[in-house]
Amino acid sequence: MTLVDLTAPTVRSSRLDGLPVAIIGAGPIGLAAASHLVERGIPFEIYETGDASGHTVSQWAHIRFFSPWKMLVDPAAGRLLADTGWTVPDEKKLPTGGQFLDEYLAPLAALDSIRPHIHYAVTVTDVSREGMDRTRSAGRADTPFLLRTSDEDGVREVTARAVIDASGTYLTPNSLASSGLDPLGLPAVAEHVSHALPDVVGRERDRFAGKRVTVVGAGHSAANTLLNLAALRREVPETQISWLIRNASAVRVTTSDDDQLIERAAIGKRVDRLIDTGKIQQLDRFEILRLAPHRRRTPPDRAASGRTRRTRH
Repeated sequence: MTLVDLTAPTVRSSRLDGLPVAIIGAGPIGLAAASHLVERGIPFEIYETGDASGHTVSQWAHIRFFSPWKMLVDPAAGRLLADTGWTVPDEKKLPTGGQFLDEYLAPLAALDSIRPHIHYAVTVTDVSREGMDRTRSAGRADTPFLLRTSDEDGVREVTARAVIDASGTYLTPNSLASSGLDPLGLPAVAEHVSHALPDVVGRERDRFAGKRVTVVGAGHSAANTLLNLAALRREVPETQISWLIRNASAVRVTTSDDDQLIERAAIGKRVDRLIDTGKIQQLDRFEILRLAPHRRRTPPDRAASGRTRRTRH
């Protein structure tokens, strides 16, 4: 008779053995995930659509965080950096996106344990399971993930044991239309629509100074942009600012009494003061269905006969 030790673990091979974890995005979350995998000895590969770590953070480098440094550094990332002599900047200070990038993300991405595993200028376009469509379920949990990527050399596919999507939302913003789709007519005015958190007092100043600018959205990104536009208006008084929100009030911004982040709590009060003093025109209960170019009429001129003539464009 053969005795079987039922307490011994079952050893079986898996198609996932030896495959890395795929991390999409080399921003703060992607690099933090990589740091934890380094500490656990788990292989990984990072696919970043930009040409440097924190690519999307660089797009809003002029914006200051609501949180101080002590709340922004991932513990595992901090331990890896500490081994190189790095120290956390002043824990109580609130960095800008640019400072966060230069003083934390860039050194983290440059670590020998992380740098060789980052693939820049690579876009992950699709994620699936190798050899499986949506209808196949047998053995799915043991089947590698399949990532289709695109770069300057073309399209290729790579496999992974797991996928961490840390691509963020900055490059996939919410639609302007209330339906969740792009509003009708958007292509005709796309050149006049800016992404979230434009640098209105810096590199994009000329685009907004002296213009009529409408901010859409009731979150803190919108509020930050309104405050920066108000600063621009102080320099260029001809700048007009309007704020469109769907609800009766911007609750996420103005309901701040119990907010433990002092700087974030202060934003709503500052925006309210600007509205009360007429520097910002708020339009509430407003939904966007269609966008169209504004057709301006030229001032009347005089025809040869002396009669008034209006020209339509």
